[in-house]
Amino acid sequence: MWRLGPGWRVCGSAVLGGGIGPRDWILNAQVPGGYPRLDPDRHLAEIAAAEHLTGPGAGLMTAADVTAYTVAAEEGATATATCGLGVRGWAAAPAEGTEGPPRPGTINIVVTLPVPLSDAALVNAVATATEAKVQALLDAGLDCSGTPTDAVCIAAPTPGPAPAEPFAGPRSLWGARLARAVHAAVLEGALRQS
Repeated sequence: MWRLGPGWRVCGSAVLGGGIGPRDWILNAQVPGGYPRLDPDRHLAEIAAAEHLTGPGAGLMTAADVTAYTVAAEEGATATATCGLGVRGWAAAPAEGTEGPPRPGTINIVVTLPVPLSDAALVNAVATATEAKVQALLDAGLDCSGTPTDAVCIAAPTPGPAPAEPFAGPRSLWGARLARAVHAAVLEGALRQS
């Protein structure tokens, strides 16, 4: 759980509070494999309320053990990852049918940055984090780009009067730091499961 407080924006693919907007908190909730509920956004809101989280927030879910998270920091960029690799594959692979609920598997990544990012840079940061995740999986010797339910959230301060960082690609200052932090966190998490 990240209690960001006011003055933060998050861009991400969270089940609850996904997209770009002000967020006071981020929650990464563990759920059982074969999660049966059809209202994950409502469930996450219930969990947030039970944790006394108020205001707008972002909620992620995973069947991976959320206490087995990994953290890496790179000059102000901090990445936290939970790596459930039970169900993995390539993003562009043809769809395969499954018998019953799939085995647990989700890689959730939350990145915090100390500098404001423009809207375009926030979206670029999500792409950069995803690229770094795939690189880490390959470096761990896994033949995959991730799992079907991976999610990413990038948190950065709300822009003020000064211009926000315009770029967050892998060769920009903050994008490069973010990429190295995500790579290190996901690589450690993937190697623990190998």
